[in-house]
This record gives sequence, C-alpha cells and structure tokens, in this order.
Amino acid sequence: MKTPLIALLYAALTLGANQGFSQEISPDLRAELLEMRTGNMRKLKLHGAPEAAVLTSFTNPAGEVLSLTDSNGKVRVLNFWATWCFPCREEMPTLDALQKQLGGDDFEVLTVATGFNHLDGIERFLEQAEVTALPILLDPDSSLGAEFGAIGLPLTVILNREGQEIARLTGGAEWDSESALNIINTLLLLK
Repeated sequence: MKTPLIALLYAALTLGANQGFSQEISPDLRAELLEMRTGNMRKLKLHGAPEAAVLTSFTNPAGEVLSLTDSNGKVRVLNFWATWCFPCREEMPTLDALQKQLGGDDFEVLTVATGFNHLDGIERFLEQAEVTALPILLDPDSSLGAEFGAIGLPLTVILNREGQEIARLTGGAEWDSESALNIINTLLLLK
C-alpha cells in the first residue's frame, strides 16, 4: 500500500480540475480510495456517482430544526446510532477522535441519535464514552434514519460538499484509523 502522502498526492493529481462530486467519481480515484480501505474500513462502500441529497430534517436538543442541505460546503461523516447499541459505544470515541483531528471549516462529524433515546441517556452515554467534540443531534421518530435505510446500527454515510451521499458503512468501524484518515483526507482534496 502507498504511504498516506503519496496516496494524497496521487488523488490530487488524479482529480485535476474536478469541481467536486457533481459528476461521477473517476475510475482511477475510486480505485485509489478502494485500495486505501483496510481493517474494518473494508466495509466502506463507495458509490460511483453521488446519490441525491436527503431533505428530511432532524433537531438538536433545543428543538432547532436542522437539514443536511445546510452543509456550508463541508464534507461530512454522518453517523446514526442509539444509546442501546453496543457497537455504537465502541465506535463513538473513534468518531470523536476524527472530529478532533479533522473537524473545522472543511469537515465535520455529525452523530444522530435515531429512534427512542432520552436526552439524559444520550448525555450519560457520551460522558461514559468520554466523547467531547461531537454534537447531540436527534431523530426521535427515525424519519432521517429511515430515509437513509438505517435498518441496523451503527450506520455511517459520507456526504460530499453538496450534501449528497458518496459512501456508506454498515456496522462499527475505527474512524480514527490510518485507513479512515487517508480516505477522508483524500475526499477533502475535492473542491
């Protein structure tokens, strides 16, 4: 496998003047991203073309209605989870670490508690998992999760800068692994 720096440079050169994911991902870039998948990131399914943006809303604890179309041009990792989900408990600290490492003007991790989850239970879950950098987002009637086909948890999707799904992973993963960081960093090169 290529070193992370070589992989990133290769991806940047492969993309050339690409204006984001509005068009299909080039076969060369897709092959490079597939090669970057190691460990449990091998479960990541990359789409050849972006899927339509989801318009279903969700909320924060204050009741503010939010939408995935309000991406502000960020690449996003969107994770569906629940307080009763054991694999979610193992995965959440890695999502927190990913947000701490890469979060900012260009990237963010969104974790959405889908289904019946009490706010105090969510807060306790995050405190026990020592998660400090992730927002509390709510999908109490599972409408957003259903829109993404979240039958089992956790489910994580990667959204491009236009809010379109470009990849998904069902089940837990180590989102702070070298493989995940290489993939996300490559996607961040796309403008």
